[in-house]
Amino acid sequence: MNHFIWYPGHELLLKDIVRAENCYLYDSTGRRYVDLESGVWCTSTGHGNPRILRVIAEQAAQISHTGFGYSSPVVEDTALEMLSLLGLEGGKCVFLCSGSEAVEYGVRVAQSIADRPLFMTMTDSYFGAYGSASLRREDEWFCFDWAECAACSLTGECDERCAHWRAIPFEEIGGFLFEPGSSSGLVRFPPERLIRSIVRTVRKSKGLLLVNEVTTGVGRTGAWFGYQHYGISPDIVAIGKGIGNGYPVSVSALSRVVVERLGSREIKYAQSHQNDPLGAAVAREVVRVIREEKLIERAVELGRVLGTGLEEIRVRTGLIKDVRARGLMVGLELVDDAEHSFTIRTHRELIRRGFVVGRRPGVNVLRLDPSLTVERGDIEAFLVALEDVLREQETK
Repeated sequence: MNHFIWYPGHELLLKDIVRAENCYLYDSTGRRYVDLESGVWCTSTGHGNPRILRVIAEQAAQISHTGFGYSSPVVEDTALEMLSLLGLEGGKCVFLCSGSEAVEYGVRVAQSIADRPLFMTMTDSYFGAYGSASLRREDEWFCFDWAECAACSLTGECDERCAHWRAIPFEEIGGFLFEPGSSSGLVRFPPERLIRSIVRTVRKSKGLLLVNEVTTGVGRTGAWFGYQHYGISPDIVAIGKGIGNGYPVSVSALSRVVVERLGSREIKYAQSHQNDPLGAAVAREVVRVIREEKLIERAVELGRVLGTGLEEIRVRTGLIKDVRARGLMVGLELVDDAEHSFTIRTHRELIRRGFVVGRRPGVNVLRLDPSLTVERGDIEAFLVALEDVLREQETK
C-alpha cells in the first residue's frame, strides 16, 4: 500500500477489504467486519444496496453524463423531489460531486445576494476542503464559540443580557451557516435556544440561513435533516455523503426567495459532472429507499438501543466521559491521557475484533455512524465487545 496517498491523520488498519454487503466488510480471507462508520458516513442504505445498484446500471445504460448544452429529464425530476423533501417548493437545485462543493456553491450564492459583508458560523464547524467556508477569513466570516452556551443558566431567548451574545456583530452579518451536529467530527449539538435566537436575529435584517447537512442529513439523526430538530426553515441547504450511498453526488438546494433574489445573476461555478443524470438518479433512489423502507423510523429505534447501551456502559465502567447521540450519529468521548493512547488502543482492538468505528485524529473521541440498515443484533454485539475492550485496555 505504498502507491496512493491516504487520509491525513487516519490509520489504515484494514488493507485487503475486497467486498462489502449492507453493513458488512469482507477481507481476502473471508473474514467479516461490521462497518459501524458506513464508509465515510456515506452508505446510508448499506453497501451494495440492490435497489441503488439497479438504478446505477439502468441509468448508466441510458445516459450517465451530459454537457453544457443538453440535459436529461431525470435531473429535473430529482430536483423536484429534493425540493419537496426540503419544503423548498419553487426553488432550484444544482447537483455536484461532493459535500464540499455543495457547501461552497451555497455560500457563493448567498454571498452574491447578501446585504451585509459577514457570514456567521460556529468555531467548531467543518464545511469542506476548500472555498470561502473552509478558509473563513476574518473579512468574510465571524466565528462564534458556543462552548459556554451549552451550560447557560439564563432563561428565555438569547439576548443582550449575555456578554457572548453582545459580542456578535449582527449589524454586519448577512447570513448564518449552520452545521447541526457534526462539529468537525466530534458530534456536538448546539442548544436549540441559541440557534433559534441567532436565526431570528439574522432574519430580522433579511439575512440568510444556510445549513450544512452533509453529515447530518438523509436520516442520519433520526429525521430527514438535522435542522428539523431545531424548528427552523433554511434558505439554502447543502446535502452530500448519504444522498449518494457511496456514489459521489451532492446537492445544493435554494429556496424560492433565494432564487428570486438571485434573479439573472450567474454563479461563477461549473464543473464537468454538474447535474449529471447518473448522480441525480442515484440521489432520487436513495430518497425513495429511505422513505419506502421506513429507514428513518428504524434509525430512531436503533439509535435508542445504541445510545442507551452506551450510557449504561459509561455508568458501569467509568471509562467513557460523555456519550453524545442523535439518531444514528454518535460521538463517544473516552477518559484518556493527553496522548490519547487509551482511545487509540481501544479503536485498534475493536477493529481487531471485527467492529469498524471512526477515530477522530488528535482527540479522545470514537465516532459511530452506521447505515440506517444496520441490524440490531450487530449493535448489541458491538456493545458487548466495547465493554470488554474498554476493561481490557484499562489494565494495559
